[in-house]
Amino acid sequence: MLQPPEKHEPTHKLGIGKAIAVLTSGGDAQGMNAAVRAVVRVGIFTGAKVYFVHEGYQGLVDGGDNIKEATWEKVSMMLQLGGTVIGSARCQDFRTHEGRLKAARNLVKRGITNLCVIGGDGSLTGADTFRAEWSSLLVELVKTGGITADEAKRSSHLNIVGMVGSIDNDFCGTDMTIGTDSALHRIMEIVDAITTTAQSHQRTFVLEVMGRHCGYLALITALACGADWVFIPESPPEDDWEEHLCRRLIETRGRGSRLNIIIVAEGAINKQGKPITSEDIKTLVVKRLAYDTRVTILGHVQRGGTPSAFDRILGSRMGVEAVMALLEGTPDSPACVVSLSGNQAVRLPLMECVQVTKDVTTAMNEGRFEDALKLRGRSFQNNWNVYKLLAHVRPPSTKSGYNLAVMNVGAPAAGMNAAVRAAVRIGLIHGHKMLAVHDGFDGLAHGQVEEIVWGGVGGWTGLGGSKLGTKRTLPKKYFEEISANISQFNIHGLIIIGGFEAFTGSLELVEGRGKYEELCIPVCVIPATVSNNVPGSDFSIGADTALNTITTTCDRIKQSAAGTKRRVFIIETMGGYCGYLATMAGLAAGADAAYIYEEPFTIRDLQGNVEHLTEKMKTTVKRGLVLRNEKCNENYTTDFIFNLYSEEGKGIFDSRKNVLGHMQQGGTPTPFDRNFGTKMGAKAVAWITGKIKECSRHGRIFANTADSACLLGMRRRSLVFQPLAELEEQTDFEHRIPKQQWWLKLRPILKILAKYQIDLDTSEKAHLEHITHKGVPVEATI
Repeated sequence: MLQPPEKHEPTHKLGIGKAIAVLTSGGDAQGMNAAVRAVVRVGIFTGAKVYFVHEGYQGLVDGGDNIKEATWEKVSMMLQLGGTVIGSARCQDFRTHEGRLKAARNLVKRGITNLCVIGGDGSLTGADTFRAEWSSLLVELVKTGGITADEAKRSSHLNIVGMVGSIDNDFCGTDMTIGTDSALHRIMEIVDAITTTAQSHQRTFVLEVMGRHCGYLALITALACGADWVFIPESPPEDDWEEHLCRRLIETRGRGSRLNIIIVAEGAINKQGKPITSEDIKTLVVKRLAYDTRVTILGHVQRGGTPSAFDRILGSRMGVEAVMALLEGTPDSPACVVSLSGNQAVRLPLMECVQVTKDVTTAMNEGRFEDALKLRGRSFQNNWNVYKLLAHVRPPSTKSGYNLAVMNVGAPAAGMNAAVRAAVRIGLIHGHKMLAVHDGFDGLAHGQVEEIVWGGVGGWTGLGGSKLGTKRTLPKKYFEEISANISQFNIHGLIIIGGFEAFTGSLELVEGRGKYEELCIPVCVIPATVSNNVPGSDFSIGADTALNTITTTCDRIKQSAAGTKRRVFIIETMGGYCGYLATMAGLAAGADAAYIYEEPFTIRDLQGNVEHLTEKMKTTVKRGLVLRNEKCNENYTTDFIFNLYSEEGKGIFDSRKNVLGHMQQGGTPTPFDRNFGTKMGAKAVAWITGKIKECSRHGRIFANTADSACLLGMRRRSLVFQPLAELEEQTDFEHRIPKQQWWLKLRPILKILAKYQIDLDTSEKAHLEHITHKGVPVEATI
């Protein structure tokens, strides 16, 4: 896994004789520090010299102490810090020719020919201009005696790689920019807090979030909190929006809700391009409806705080990719941006991305709002369509005549309730009668089935656990009773939201179709488990929330270790045999090692880790963090590893252990899990509605083909339906994990960032892709 083919130069020698500078520019974003840390550590790992440029482009122009060589230890304890430790500044000097001349001299004098820029589109455009002028700047510097001809020759070309750090997620070509997920975390914390006070007083709250030219934060917030209305710059409301909004608020109150929430992006406009402010909306609601209305402008709170697990992993992965792109760069390779597409790292031509980003603003300025939405990419459009369905479409008066049942199976996972809510409401919009099954297959067997209406799932998106109740019981032993209840309640389709038991239980239902005709109905499984071990999906609902819980706990533990010095913590995570949580939390928390079942280890490996930590204690970083997946090895238990570390570390370091347990299944869902659950629920109902119609014969449903029982999963960039029968071959049933898992290829990064001398497999290189496809960016669909 770790050894690349012979033809590749070993990655730990790639940077010898080269120098890389890293700077953060423009507005700060949580996760920038993770990216800086990764650039520094991977740069040093390859043998390159790495320099910090403090205060962004201003530091590049001013030189002196602003450009300092970085060391491994200097980036320790940076992961969990918000903002940017090396500072950022808006720089006017760099916009001038003289400023860029000074910057070029400062780089040449230090032998730096590789520049990594973390910032927004303005910062990246500046970097591209700098690169284009590089040769002429050197000629001028030689002429004026600023540098020697020899120095110019050694620095003949400048490589530039960008990473996008922006909380607005306004850069085209990347699924998520660094900082967006953390900003959503801040927003949702506030929305959840406001919801409780609004309910107490039956208030309407207007919340203004950042996004001058991009409505991403506002849109995802609206989806994740079930807002009544959202205003975004890309899609202004119809001209009679005032009447529509008031009608909507009255309807929500009429259904028994005690609050209304309206989300406004700071750049919201009407069709004529005039701003729609939060105060305008408050005035309208008070004047027309006399509702008690309050405005909250979130402001810079959204930029602050600790980065989420996602942003830390994103920053770390992008940092690794940026160093590789710089060191593999040639004078002919264009300046590129490293970004994420689904779960793949990609490289995109920098100026193509900047151009499409500018095209969106141009389209909005010219009133071409349809084009603006298209240019934002499929992901944005999908989010917008789901929001419109849930917020603006009323259930029809004519019913479809179909009954859909929704249930949870397995252990609880945060985000399950968001998926149930979306499924119920989209089902009602399709005209179906929606049935809630309590306590999984057990409840289906014992008739715990009741009709659930629109108001029955109100406020569910932000609730952790499972409101329907969930059990691990499998259906096989209850086929008689389940068939009888499917018949009694006239169930035409079944949506099962849960973990590995939901998958195996549904396979049993399919198996039972031969004997019980009642089981011949369409079935859709939505993966929801903290373990992320369901085949057919890269992510499961609930895994992101669990990952953030583990990461936050590790932060606190590391802080305590930093205070006491010379202490190593061994932490046990959940996941069954699946090492996803241990590996990803290891990346997000900066662990020294993460033991998992998928990567077998021996006593020699454990010994090697102890020796590695012993060496670490001689540096300024006198603490260690080791994660262990609960079932990584039946003999090397958490107690065994703790005892081994305690014995071997005597006189050098203390050891402590911590079993995190069920706290990993609790808590309020993260914005990702709320949004993911909402979209999965909506998509599952649309699919099952089509399947019911397809399998309908003379008023009866008969579904017995393989594709009438599917699992809805996220694969790379898209949400796809896969027949359960096909997934059976891809599953290791004994250990309850998929045979192939995408995240295993991230493990070398974890080891390199923890200073292990291994080789990084670059055989699966991220090749340069192009962003535009017939004028519309190719982007993720989730």
